[in-house]
Amino acid sequence: MFSSVAQLARANPFHAPALQPDRPAARPRGLAAAAVEERYSCDYGSGRFFVLCGVGGVISCGTTHTALVPLDLVKCRMQVDPQKYKGIFNGFSVTLKEDGVRGLAKGWAPTFIGYSMQGLCKFGFYEVFKVLYSNILGEENSYLWRTSLYLASSASAEFFADIALAPMEAAKVRIQTQPGYANTLRDAAPKMYKEEGLFAFYKGVAPLWMRQIPYTMMKFACFERTVEALYKFVVPKPRSECSKAEQLVVTFVAGYIAGVFCAIVSHPADSVVSVLNKEKGSSASQVLQRLGFRGVWKGLFARIIMIGTLTALQWFIYDSVKVYFRLPRPPPPEMPESLKKKLGLTQ
Repeated sequence: MFSSVAQLARANPFHAPALQPDRPAARPRGLAAAAVEERYSCDYGSGRFFVLCGVGGVISCGTTHTALVPLDLVKCRMQVDPQKYKGIFNGFSVTLKEDGVRGLAKGWAPTFIGYSMQGLCKFGFYEVFKVLYSNILGEENSYLWRTSLYLASSASAEFFADIALAPMEAAKVRIQTQPGYANTLRDAAPKMYKEEGLFAFYKGVAPLWMRQIPYTMMKFACFERTVEALYKFVVPKPRSECSKAEQLVVTFVAGYIAGVFCAIVSHPADSVVSVLNKEKGSSASQVLQRLGFRGVWKGLFARIIMIGTLTALQWFIYDSVKVYFRLPRPPPPEMPESLKKKLGLTQ
């Protein structure tokens, strides 16, 4: 499979120019020489490339979500019991009084395992689908419809990522929001299986899709277009003349901007998932009806802080992993020469 994808990858417009043998390389200027002369550890679109992108997803998602477990715990409790946990600071105060400092780490194990698996599928499959869909569209349409390409690729990747995440997400919510139910994953998983069977682990997958697919579509599409805009309108020199450190700063800024929008579009579904995984026998529509319009927006401020920081760090770590493994990191796509000629933009 990967070998056929690699062959397709060589023709798509997101492919690094330095790796395309059928295209003459541009003459390097100044610091651009380092970018052109850099030797990559693998070809863009190769099996090794996709696997290492998946590894980058594991590292970026697993570590960042686990680091933010205390904030996630308080946010979940605000959603399922807003009368008791009235705000982010009050939520921390109540949690510390009842559970102590160790209580803020509840759910770290399912968080780390679940979001590592999700990151593997999210980032790895995103690169796969971006290559596949790009070659279906062709070079010119891939450029013209690049936002739609990002949206479709990320949505496809997240569909599979949420199937990998759902069991651990269900266990995490039980641990964090039901006092006395279980303190560890080893206690929670057998108890959930005994009570409801496999359904206990996957009953939240549909609302998880509702939350995560819009979130991921915004995360990738907004990030890609923000990076493009930053290099075009903000960064005072071409990307090829920026050092890797400068490029990573752009990655972080674009990631944070994308994260704010991610938090807003996915928050209502996140509220439904938190309540649904806590309660037995409820459906997503019943929970949504009971919460109402105002109820689904509880905890939004905490989620914006969490997701903004989370998304920025994830993109920064993911891009850093690519740098470490010397993976191809193509610049933002440029209009193909053939399209420029059709539009009369070249002589």
